[in-house]
Amino acid sequence: MLRRSKILAALAAVALPITVTGVSSGGPPAAAAPPDTSSTAASAFGAAAAKYGVPESVLLAVSYAESRWDDHQGASSSSGGYGPMHLTAVDPSRSVDLSGKQKVGKAESLRTLYKASQLTGLDPVALRTDTVANISGGAALLASYQRSLGLPVGADTSAAQWYGAVASYAEASDRAGATGFADDVYSIMARGAARTTNTGQQIAMPAVNVVPDKSQASKLALPAGVKQANSDVECPASLGCEWLPAPYEKTGAGVGDYGNHDLANRPKTGKIDYIIIHDTEGGWQGTLNMVQDPNYVSWQYTMRSSDGHTWQHVKAKDVAWHAGNWYVNMHSIGIEHEGFAAQGATWYTEALYRNSAKLVKYLAAKNHIPLDRAHIVGHDQVPGTLPTTVGGMHWDPGPYWDWEHYFDLLGAPIYGHSIFPAKAGSIVTIKPGFSGNAQVVTGCAGAGVPCPTQGTNFVYLRQAPDDNAPLVTDLGLHKDGAPGTTATWDHSARVAAGAQYVVAERQGDWLAVWYLGAKGWFKSPKSAPDAFAKPGVVVTPKAGKTSVPVYGRAYPEQSAYPAGIPYQAVTPLQYSIGEGQSYPLSDASIETDYYRAVTFDADPPADHVQVLGKDRYYQIWFGHRMFYVRAADVDIKPAF
Repeated sequence: MLRRSKILAALAAVALPITVTGVSSGGPPAAAAPPDTSSTAASAFGAAAAKYGVPESVLLAVSYAESRWDDHQGASSSSGGYGPMHLTAVDPSRSVDLSGKQKVGKAESLRTLYKASQLTGLDPVALRTDTVANISGGAALLASYQRSLGLPVGADTSAAQWYGAVASYAEASDRAGATGFADDVYSIMARGAARTTNTGQQIAMPAVNVVPDKSQASKLALPAGVKQANSDVECPASLGCEWLPAPYEKTGAGVGDYGNHDLANRPKTGKIDYIIIHDTEGGWQGTLNMVQDPNYVSWQYTMRSSDGHTWQHVKAKDVAWHAGNWYVNMHSIGIEHEGFAAQGATWYTEALYRNSAKLVKYLAAKNHIPLDRAHIVGHDQVPGTLPTTVGGMHWDPGPYWDWEHYFDLLGAPIYGHSIFPAKAGSIVTIKPGFSGNAQVVTGCAGAGVPCPTQGTNFVYLRQAPDDNAPLVTDLGLHKDGAPGTTATWDHSARVAAGAQYVVAERQGDWLAVWYLGAKGWFKSPKSAPDAFAKPGVVVTPKAGKTSVPVYGRAYPEQSAYPAGIPYQAVTPLQYSIGEGQSYPLSDASIETDYYRAVTFDADPPADHVQVLGKDRYYQIWFGHRMFYVRAADVDIKPAF
């Protein structure tokens, strides 16, 4: 039974020009996606649009909203969807879809692949595995939805006339979900899109100025849906969240025997600085069951993979037990995303990314949280609080979460251009690309076994400027000082998209950055960089200090604690900043505090107290995880 162990973690209408070229360089990946040797997606979109009477802009935008034009190489998504048009093939007579994955998410009626087969005469296998066939199937479906609504069909029809058909394509169980999908599709049309697909093709869709006829939504034979029906829900109105409360209950006779979160009054009892991105490592229903167990831990939101449907469990003002670090819990909101870190793309769907970004933008604006990678962080960035807890910290959402795309959706793209050269003393932001950056990862199906090739969000750091040099080590994960590995869980030597570091040295195409107190090398050629220099400030050890400790929390000094509240020691971790090293400052406004909450009360407890300290801390970029240093130990200087 969980007692008061707060450091536990929870688990246009006109045809649009499209260009196709070779694979873009996202830096030197260890493995690359195979080229698409079939007919090009570009010609397939144009041909299908013309054949089935769908505006090409609509077809492209729907496909982008479903899959970002990727085909997943014949594999299905978590909701049984195949190919760039996400044609679904869930078998209603079985508990798994045709790929063998457990059914999750939408209703069992998700069998658009077979409807597409009837409409086109194409074999279901071809619709699953062949990009051209799949796109034809998607176009045929859209045309059939348009006809069923009594609306005109033709490639020369206005894109504005297809709102109802697009909403139908979502196969949502309610009108809120269907119109949410349609709104996303028309938003994509309005801003345009361009990317390199997983088969190495570059597809560009110019922006189209279109005002859709949203009155068509009334033609949909769907219930209205939740649509913010419960006043307890803290979500953007377009998301249609549900309130499913986590229990605040007694679980035993002792004053500390209760679960599964703490009442508070944030930001008065501690400001909210972070939004933590988790994955569930399980299906959504099991996750919802766990968060309703008072003997388990808690988090603020759960989001379903198949359609991004969202449940809220804990109010933002209260403290959920999700990060494995009480200081971070005090200052964060946790969002669980259905999926498995070692599987990535089959679970991290476009619907999940889109709805998660909507929620995070809303929460960040409401709580004044910066939209950057120092404050919108993965669970894998949360530090341990003691040297003994570092090794047990979680590593989700893992190497396959597309941070670059996510921040594009947030409207805060990760820095990716260079005005300044990357040289010794420069701050650089890591941006290696994603689909073209398929680094080797092992252990998805057994220790040492290479994982299926897919885009990754990081580059490896080595101990020397040599492809054969060992990876750098993380003493928190490898106490014996052994090099990091390529195992899914082992982020010892991974610098992820959006993270910032200071260049220690440059040798040709290789950059060394200061990382966990030592140099870590990676390739970032000037012709195709994986890191981009930008202005900023750094922390360095104060004059006379040869070593500066780093911490996993920013608790007050002992003298700040009033009588009756035990002092919470701040213990240095097993890392340090050496003389001559520098690290980017990511937040100088860290709140030095401790929220004392160890007793149960059905009302906001009077003995829940925020202890505020005067000893200042800074948050810094130091390794894969975020860390803190005492302001008294360092100087702040501009980067070179």
